[in-house]
Amino acid sequence: MPSFLSAGIPIAYDVYGEGMPILLIHGFGSSGKVNWLDTGWVETLTKSGYQAITIDNRGHGNSRKLYDAGLYFARDMALDAKRLLDHLGIRRAPVIGYSMGARIAAFLALQHPGHVSASVWGGMGMNLISGLADSEEIISALTAESLADVRGKTGRQFRIFAEHTGADKAALAACMVSSRQPMTEMQVREITVPVLVATGSEDEMAGSADDLAALLQHGEAFTIPRRDHMRATGDAKFKQAALDFLARHR
Repeated sequence: MPSFLSAGIPIAYDVYGEGMPILLIHGFGSSGKVNWLDTGWVETLTKSGYQAITIDNRGHGNSRKLYDAGLYFARDMALDAKRLLDHLGIRRAPVIGYSMGARIAAFLALQHPGHVSASVWGGMGMNLISGLADSEEIISALTAESLADVRGKTGRQFRIFAEHTGADKAALAACMVSSRQPMTEMQVREITVPVLVATGSEDEMAGSADDLAALLQHGEAFTIPRRDHMRATGDAKFKQAALDFLARHR
């Protein structure tokens, strides 16, 4: 994979297809490949005339692994995304983020609205503002000696996923400490770009998509039927809703 330096940190990315560039930002513990290529998003987007650009967030995939929790704030990872667009000579593009990637996409839209034409936030509703209470459980699960030592349901999910993807569990534990930095309601109201907020009907981690969309200046909500947080990522109805939304905001 190609890479570039963002504030001295090597960040890996990949580019697929030709057409209008679209930036894809993956979720916690995942990677560009796992979140976007393996789920069929890249194929869907390239067939629809987009050039799909995936980024491996710091600490993930083929990007540099960092063990200082202070280097994983969502606002800083949003700068990585902005610098990737600059590196590729892309002035403005639509952005899709999932879960942690949606939080990063939100800070990107807030801090650098000129770089974002429209944004899709998957797996992230009102918990963008209210935050999540299971961070300590996930950190403990990632730092446990083995999966057998992990008891909590959420912790086990994240530990199994990290082992399945071959992720650096110590880097992920550091990331979990600070990457869930909440956005304030006032900051959400300041976002001017069009946003589609999409969450699964069974997603207990995201919070309300409708309530978050209502706070945005140009927000829409979509419920992904019969999907929880983990299974909504590559859902066909989610993809179609995103394509329809992006087509209205080209």
